[in-house]
Amino acid sequence: ARTSPPDPAMRAVAVCLDAGGSVADAARSAGLGPRQLHRRSLTAFGYGPKTLARILRLQRALALVRSGLPYADAALAAGCADQAHLARDMRDLAGTTLTAYFGRS
Repeated sequence: ARTSPPDPAMRAVAVCLDAGGSVADAARSAGLGPRQLHRRSLTAFGYGPKTLARILRLQRALALVRSGLPYADAALAAGCADQAHLARDMRDLAGTTLTAYFGRS
C-alpha cells in the first residue's frame, strides 16, 4: 500500500503526477515554483519531481502488463512514447528488464 506524504502540497503533486500530469502541471496544482517544487519533492520523496513522475508511470505500466496488456500497449496507455521508452525506464529505475521481471521467455 502506498502512503501519502504528510505535506498537502506534495500530496497534490503525487496525485497529479500519478494521473499522468506533467511536472509543470504538478507545480501549478501545488502552487509552487519549479525550484521550490524540486526542494520539497527531495524532502518528501527522496528525489525530484521528474524522477517521481517516471516511477509512477512505470508503476502504471507494470500494473497494466500484470492485467494482461502486451508491453507496447501498456507502455502507451501509461504515458510512455513507445515500448522502448518503457524498457529504458524499467532498466534505469528497477535495474532489470521487463522479460526478467515478469519471468517470460
